[in-house]
Amino acid sequence: MDLELWSVRPLWLTVLAALWGAAAGLLVPRAAYRFAVEPDEAWRTRCPDGHVLTGAAGGWLGLARCPDCRYGPGTPLVALATAGACAGLALATGARPELAVWLLLAPLGVLLAVVDFRVQRLPDVLTLPLAGLALGLLGVMALVPEHAGAWPTALFGSLVLGGAYFLLFLVNPNGMGFGDVKLALGIGTVLGWYGWGTVVLGTFAGFLFGGLFGLGLVLMRRAGRKTSIPFGPFLIAGAYVGLLIGAYAA
Repeated sequence: MDLELWSVRPLWLTVLAALWGAAAGLLVPRAAYRFAVEPDEAWRTRCPDGHVLTGAAGGWLGLARCPDCRYGPGTPLVALATAGACAGLALATGARPELAVWLLLAPLGVLLAVVDFRVQRLPDVLTLPLAGLALGLLGVMALVPEHAGAWPTALFGSLVLGGAYFLLFLVNPNGMGFGDVKLALGIGTVLGWYGWGTVVLGTFAGFLFGGLFGLGLVLMRRAGRKTSIPFGPFLIAGAYVGLLIGAYAA
């Protein structure tokens, strides 16, 4: 009987995680729209027709569409992507306590990816809290029984990956943005939880995805060899793949 309950438990976790991801994903487009501005511009407070974006937390939380003119980015694709990401994390991690951390951080990762794709910017108000939250929450999970990671490795992973990206930024500032460096702090924390192998795997996957995307643009003649592309989404996607494999193997 216990074995049967254990075999069903991940299914319920996956369903709950998907529902959580879908609900959180509904709120991502509103925040992405407001954050998707150039570095010298203030965060958006109005829709293109001039209506004030109202909602919880000073208008940051709410559905994307303006209630007055019905303008706004579509939410189904973002909600579906966030739901799928959370469901995958639940499948890979199972009932271990660190799953709560992954589910809390996943919508933030989706938000960062969307903003970077739109304006090639990773706002400090998102990247730095991501690193702090990941390190703090995993520190708490390290005290909970049956966790499958190591907090010291998460800390060192943050420092090592952040340092490595900082060196890349110094060598080639045009190819590596400083926002990517700050994002790497959080990514290194998450990957480091499951060990150095996961850090290497997630980092390699990010560069692979980014390289394939750039190559595809060149082959389609939509970009040149020196065209700048947003790297944050691929850094996040690579970390997601590394985290799935690291959690499943732990």
